Amino acid sequence: MPMRAVRGAPYAFLAPFLLVFALFWGWPLIQSVMLSFQNTRVSPWVFDWSINWRRLLVDRAFRNALWNTLLVLVVQVPLMLALATALAVALDQPFLRFRAFFRFAFFAPVVVSEVAYSVVFRLLFNGDFGAVNGFLASLGIDGPNWLHQGGWAKFVIVLALTWRWTGYNAIILLAGLQSIPKELYEAARMDGAGAWARFRNVTLPLLAPVLAFCLVLSVIGTMQLFAEPWLITDRGGPGNATETLGTYLYKQGFVNLNFGYASAIAYSIAAMAALIAALNLLLTPKEARA
Repeated sequence: MPMRAVRGAPYAFLAPFLLVFALFWGWPLIQSVMLSFQNTRVSPWVFDWSINWRRLLVDRAFRNALWNTLLVLVVQVPLMLALATALAVALDQPFLRFRAFFRFAFFAPVVVSEVAYSVVFRLLFNGDFGAVNGFLASLGIDGPNWLHQGGWAKFVIVLALTWRWTGYNAIILLAGLQSIPKELYEAARMDGAGAWARFRNVTLPLLAPVLAFCLVLSVIGTMQLFAEPWLITDRGGPGNATETLGTYLYKQGFVNLNFGYASAIAYSIAAMAALIAALNLLLTPKEARA
């Protein structure tokens, strides 16, 4: 067989995938970039390189969605990662019985459909007949109208996200914990280090690369947040109090049919997610990124 044919064989095997990728991923990406520089509110659409990007700078609704998204990011992600770390440490204890069952139980929420668990949370926190307010009433406490008050609605979104993703991150962190040599803990114990000292000086430094990985994934996921505010708080309500960049993008693209502006929002989300993830990695010590 000619050497040229041998060298070209891998590319022949890759060709079907590359063709499908170009057709269903590559071209839509290029098309969406082109759309972000077009005025799609007129017929026919016309090229206007700045109309959508200028609007981003002055759009109060966009700023509100950005603020809500960043608020969830700042509050929910650190809380979730702290709980996930504590849970991973608990699941890694040698004296824990039924370890496999507990790992599955805490990982299970991520397997549940977003629609299903959003409906459950919507019912639980219903202000009129929800189980949460029913429980509070049994204690003599008048529960709030969770989904119709801005602050409480944000709280429900944060709680729902934490419930869904804590176990997922805990399993990833657990894998990182199990890669830490046990000899290091034995040496620290022999030096008189207590449980907290071992966690702070052994576990956290060696777990930092996995924590950084979970942080980046969580940042990217939060910047794309859509299902929970759309389904739990009825399309980002009340009064856009839980509007996120994802729900605002959907409304612009598929409700208002302003595809050019929706494309600009999409690429602004991608740029901000990439920037925040890059900052996280830059602020992470080099040893943690190794």
